[in-house]
Amino acid sequence: MTQTSENVTWLTQEAYNQLKAELEYLSGPARTEISVKIAAAREEGDLRENGGYHAAKEEQGKMELRVRQLTQLLEHAKVGEAPADDGVVEPGMVVTIAFDGDESDTLTFLLASREYASTEIETYSPQSPLGLGVNGKRTGDDAEYELPNGRTASVKILAAKPYTG
Repeated sequence: MTQTSENVTWLTQEAYNQLKAELEYLSGPARTEISVKIAAAREEGDLRENGGYHAAKEEQGKMELRVRQLTQLLEHAKVGEAPADDGVVEPGMVVTIAFDGDESDTLTFLLASREYASTEIETYSPQSPLGLGVNGKRTGDDAEYELPNGRTASVKILAAKPYTG
């Protein structure tokens, strides 16, 4: 299957390993633990007024949702392959932009999914309004994106370099 940059999640090997370990825990030991909680709460009697049972079922639902999210994310992950250093903005790049062409009003961020997020640098998703606006542009290009209030903001791409995290 050919993957476009829109459905690929770029991950460092460390992030991939961490998410895989979380998935293995949630799919194994955590499922067993929640099943035991549900069984114990069920033995307490009337399920309609059993707060422990309902809390355990809610926890189980959240856990299963996270399992599905992790499974999908890891299926579409690209690990350890930094994009080319060609000045084109794409996921996995550290991008510096100037707002309204004012080079004194800049923002530098990593264009990546939250799973790739770094503690050292702000991260924007490729699916965010800003991410959609700059993705595919080159250093020196102007880009526009829609603000939450419906207005359009313009930025100039000052730099786009692969993230070396």
